[in-house]
Amino acid sequence: MKNTQKNELAVCGFAAVKTLEKINWERITRFYFAPERASLFGGLCRKMAAAKKPYNQVRDISELEKLCGSVHHQGVVAMIEMPQVPPLNSEITSQWVAQGQNTIVLDRVGNANNLGAVVRSAAFFGIQNIVIPLDEAQSSITTSSYRVAEGGMEFVNVYSIKSIPRLLMDMKGRMVSIGTSLEAKEPVSLIRTVCKNTPTIIVLGNEEHGISREVSDCCDHLVIIPYTGINAGTDAPQMDSLNVAQASAVVMYELSSARSSK
Repeated sequence: MKNTQKNELAVCGFAAVKTLEKINWERITRFYFAPERASLFGGLCRKMAAAKKPYNQVRDISELEKLCGSVHHQGVVAMIEMPQVPPLNSEITSQWVAQGQNTIVLDRVGNANNLGAVVRSAAFFGIQNIVIPLDEAQSSITTSSYRVAEGGMEFVNVYSIKSIPRLLMDMKGRMVSIGTSLEAKEPVSLIRTVCKNTPTIIVLGNEEHGISREVSDCCDHLVIIPYTGINAGTDAPQMDSLNVAQASAVVMYELSSARSSK
């Protein structure tokens, strides 16, 4: 939940706030907690007191819901300055290439929970960069995405970009680009072969339509996660696709496997 008056964002959920405390506690401007969480955040309260920042144990648990706009606060809410999503530039992409860093690009993933889940998977698999388009259909960093990321936001850099196709064209020959598509002919396992020695851009599409035709046309490869359910090999799969958050974890696993098999 955004506090536009103070330009703040509420971070809630035990794992998200605990990781924020460990990695970037200085970002916290205010902190509120339920009585049962007091013993678990004593260190943070002492740091807040030393920095002369407000913190408070709430009397009524509904106060936490009002602060973050969610019933899923798990007894803790930390307010931080509104995160800025910096624009991607050539200096950053050159660093990716030089350091062999992989990147996830989201093509209009509109659900904040899905964005948070992708961030969580990226942090788990050691992928440091996520790029989102400047598009109204694309979710940005919110209270929900922060909570679902379970602390992953502290380990991932999120950048914005005006044109995904332009990024993919600019990176031709420098990074291999892999798009996910239900129309793809190649299985997701292709990643283990083509991404062994080259930094990679993985493009994930939105929840309803996948990646756009304009974006898919610029990818070096398109892959699909093959259906392996009880009706595999027939024309009637029980499910035709995975949620983008689930698919992202499969794709990132393949990418991490490519690197580990060098």
